Amino acid sequence: MNILFVADPLESFKIYKDTTFAMMREAQRRGNTLAACEPKDIMWLRGGVVTAYVRDITLTGNPDVWFTAAQSKPDERAQALKDFDCIIMRKDPPFDSEFFYATHLLEQAEREGARVFNKPRALRDHPEKLAILEFPQFIGPTLVTRDAADVRRFHAEHKDIILKPLDGMGGTGIFRVKEDGLNLGGIIETLNQDGAQTIMVQKFLPAIELGDKRVLVIGGKPVPYCLARIPQGGEVRGNLAVGGKGVAQATSPSDRAIAEALGPVLAARGLLLVGLDVIGDSLTEINVTSPTCFQEITDQTGFDVAAMFIDALEAQMAA
Repeated sequence: MNILFVADPLESFKIYKDTTFAMMREAQRRGNTLAACEPKDIMWLRGGVVTAYVRDITLTGNPDVWFTAAQSKPDERAQALKDFDCIIMRKDPPFDSEFFYATHLLEQAEREGARVFNKPRALRDHPEKLAILEFPQFIGPTLVTRDAADVRRFHAEHKDIILKPLDGMGGTGIFRVKEDGLNLGGIIETLNQDGAQTIMVQKFLPAIELGDKRVLVIGGKPVPYCLARIPQGGEVRGNLAVGGKGVAQATSPSDRAIAEALGPVLAARGLLLVGLDVIGDSLTEINVTSPTCFQEITDQTGFDVAAMFIDALEAQMAA
């Protein structure tokens, strides 16, 4: 297959932990050819088809210079997206206006015959914080609002709460407010911008001390190991981006129950890869844009997550 990866700049990759790199490595190992571009390199002109300015790349196996490219910026090669065998959309959040526009261009490419994973419409339909609302049986007490009075009532009921923006990633913008309510007003004003922005509020889950678990679901099936991201140094957030420690472990019975319930539903909507965030027995987020943790799980357990992903991709392409 000739595979196009739509991702962040290749030069920004930290290949020792990057999941997109792990996908590329396994795809190339199986004899596939690789190309890469950024969302900004995709365009459409009336009378033509959706086209991207791409670089054809080869992985070198050298961590210092990890890829070579047949083209250099700004002289990338133009190719219609429909002429790739498949396209893997791996642009990191935030899901901002430009990401939104990119999904529309990718959906037009689908109409022209392209195969895109994860499916662009599914990316739009499953915002990573709000997608959990469809599955209330698996989540803890949760409020979505932009009204400060709603937040104060929720805090009065649950005493210890977490507040977060809907467009954050990597643990950014997350606050904990305990029973004393210290700084609650200021935090609400910061996050909801005086009522202009919707936020999410959840009851604090003490099980976070055991880790914020990333449970990967590929082709509707759970990976048998998850990565527990454990807060360090008094931090309330377990995200690796803010210093959490990643510990791979077998998925628990409750992890598997959640993944097995959601997996087939989400896969049927075109989500080949999903990352469920679970604290204790509660689902907290459904990550669909560029779920990570492939390499950490593989390095610690020996289970080849990238191979499972490429197996699922090949099965989809053969269907």
